[in-house]
Amino acid sequence: MALVLDRYPDITYDMEPPEVDDLEDLRRLRKWETAIGYRIFAKMHWGQLGDGHITARDPILTDHFWVLGYGIPFWAATVDNLTLIGPDGEGVMGPTENGVNHAGYCIHGPILASNPDLVSAAHTHTGYGTPWSANAEPFQAISQESCALVFDQGLYEGEDLEVLTTDGGYRIAAAMGSNKVCILRNHGLLTGGHSPAEAVGWFVMAERVAEVHVKATDPKPISDEAAKEVAATLGPWHVGWRQFQWLARDLVPDPSVVL
Repeated sequence: MALVLDRYPDITYDMEPPEVDDLEDLRRLRKWETAIGYRIFAKMHWGQLGDGHITARDPILTDHFWVLGYGIPFWAATVDNLTLIGPDGEGVMGPTENGVNHAGYCIHGPILASNPDLVSAAHTHTGYGTPWSANAEPFQAISQESCALVFDQGLYEGEDLEVLTTDGGYRIAAAMGSNKVCILRNHGLLTGGHSPAEAVGWFVMAERVAEVHVKATDPKPISDEAAKEVAATLGPWHVGWRQFQWLARDLVPDPSVVL
């Protein structure tokens, strides 16, 4: 089946992520999802200070990843203004005239290098994720959505908020482990996925979970037994991809704008 990127397929109850065998097509799909992910973040009013990144491992040069070219607003993301970053932190394809976001490389490079199963990572500073991270505490099972994350989260307690070297990124990667979300102390949320769509879908859900944690003044936790029942259906990795489908259609109704 030909890869179609200028329109979305119909949402069905049992839809699953597409299986793409051709590596060039898979590269196009990952870049497309990344660009749409940035536009979703822009619609949420995230990244307006240039903070944050969505990255995608290249399926051909697997030790390289794609990220929005430096200096380009999230709302303007397209497949053509993503930059391919090599393992040495240098841009090798796409726009490089404004330089490369060093913090993005120092965080995302080690995360993708440390976990071969991850294809993408997403991080930006948000209205609830960042305040919650200042508590340096993990999420609790206090809402339906939080049940999807409480058994699949890491907590990074380091104070190196600027992450000026890949050493800091490897420490974050170690704290994250194989989990889909990591709370970065005093810094915000970071999520991973087996596709950019998954990483973005999980990030938006994590932000909603953080909002409940910030707003609930005296929450009554859900029992582990009940939380695990919810996690069985809401917690599988591909659920993040499904969340992306709803977000994309609502916030970026015409996917051809990123082509």
